[in-house]
Amino acid sequence: MPVRRALRVVRRYWRMAAGRLTLWSAPARKQWRRSLQLRVVALTLIASSLLVGTFGWFIADRSATILLNRTTDEVAASMRGKVEYAYNQLTVHPQARDPELPSTINDTVNELIDRDQAEDGAAVVSIRAEHYPDLKAVTLPSVDTSELITPDMIRRVSQLGRVAHQVRTAEIDGRTTKYLVYGSPVPTKFGQVELYYLVPLTTEDRAASEIGTTVLATGLALVILLGVVAGLVTRLVVTPVRIAARTAQRLSAGLLDQRMKVEGEDDLALLAAAFNQMAANLQRQIVRLEEMSRLQRRFTSDVSHELRTPLTTVRMAADLIFAEREEFDPAVARSAELLQAELDRFEDLLTDLLEISRFDAGFAALDSEHSDLVPIVQRVTERLGSLAERAGVTFELDLPDTPVIAEVDSRRVERVLRNLIGNAVEHAEAKPVVITMATDDAAVAVTVRDHGIGLKPGEERLVFNRFWRADPSRARQTGGTGLGLSISAEDARLHGGWLEAWGAPGEGAQFRLTLPVRAGDRLVAAPIPLIPRDRPAATGEPAEVL
Repeated sequence: MPVRRALRVVRRYWRMAAGRLTLWSAPARKQWRRSLQLRVVALTLIASSLLVGTFGWFIADRSATILLNRTTDEVAASMRGKVEYAYNQLTVHPQARDPELPSTINDTVNELIDRDQAEDGAAVVSIRAEHYPDLKAVTLPSVDTSELITPDMIRRVSQLGRVAHQVRTAEIDGRTTKYLVYGSPVPTKFGQVELYYLVPLTTEDRAASEIGTTVLATGLALVILLGVVAGLVTRLVVTPVRIAARTAQRLSAGLLDQRMKVEGEDDLALLAAAFNQMAANLQRQIVRLEEMSRLQRRFTSDVSHELRTPLTTVRMAADLIFAEREEFDPAVARSAELLQAELDRFEDLLTDLLEISRFDAGFAALDSEHSDLVPIVQRVTERLGSLAERAGVTFELDLPDTPVIAEVDSRRVERVLRNLIGNAVEHAEAKPVVITMATDDAAVAVTVRDHGIGLKPGEERLVFNRFWRADPSRARQTGGTGLGLSISAEDARLHGGWLEAWGAPGEGAQFRLTLPVRAGDRLVAAPIPLIPRDRPAATGEPAEVL
């Protein structure tokens, strides 16, 4: 248990540390993602640092090796002369017990140390006779060489009779110094002695250190220079791209006269020229489309207004004929009824076209006032009761018991509900239509649910298009104009609200109108889910928000 508790504590602190690190590094990561120049410079610095570091290490290592090899060759040559001199001096003694032998050894070491001194520290010369314990080792200068002349080296020189050398570091006279240690056997008449020559590598170490410092400084300067060059080169490329991005943003904001400055004849200049040409073509096309759209809206508005006068005349004549239809024979009477119905549809179409033209021209305005939405829903269902009865559809109302007050244009809200409920009746296929209302502090929502054929995938994004129908060949009892849902979407948008649709084949459809309680407030959420609660798998269906 203590181990588990400790692990939980470690994990908790680890998560805390990771969270703080993520929070602290968020600005840097954001800048890294946004700045192409920063990424190029950083990657250049990293790559050049690795390359220059590897190359510098190789140069410094090779330089140190060359200096050591050169010193080794010089010491080996000097060692041969010292061995020859020691041989000549010690050969005069026929046996190891000669009383003059220690004095000769001492004189030989003095002569060898006086003959060859290192510049940055005294070399050390030592003569030992490992096979003759009575002969004491003579070392000049008198220093402790136990760390420099190792037992392994003594074995190779004294027992195996080989010339050996090694590099050792030891503290001599209070200073830590690196030495090149050479050992060689010296044959004499009485036997073998060993000569050791220790040369400090202070000069070589200093030279290698200076080379390493020079390589490091040069590499650092080179990396910085590469970073600066990468930054300048990247800036030359990124700056026009940034200018192009800002110009594109201005173009998308509607400033169609924005252009890039063309300088030179290089690839970036060609990019700027091509961008300007594209912007000019887009401007011409947009102006042309706007003019065509303006003419189209004007034509629709003018035609709708112009058709009002003859339609009024035709309506008056049709009303007279319709009122006297009982006196006609059945065929003429039926024609009078058809004429009356088609005139109603034609009048509705003109009304919708005029309303659409007002939305397109930007002349539509709200007449907002605090209204209770519950009576509006009840009034719409009562007016559509006869239509529902003919279609075999019943209404199921789920409305709050208390008033639902919102700052809305009641005329437009009633029109939206009339279109949604009428559309549901048309597609309900004699099944009930459920109308639900709910509210919270910020929003009020009304859903209209039918259980008809539903919508195919993707059609929920098309139902609000003008003149779009899910099934144009299907006979319709209501004979709508195809503009009702489009006008409803504009009304919802004018309120700052949402009009959304959901549907699935064979499961019906649901439309949701969401309006802010206070005019001008921004909607965040709806009090009612878009996907019906009565659907078994109500997850993940697409919706269109308008």
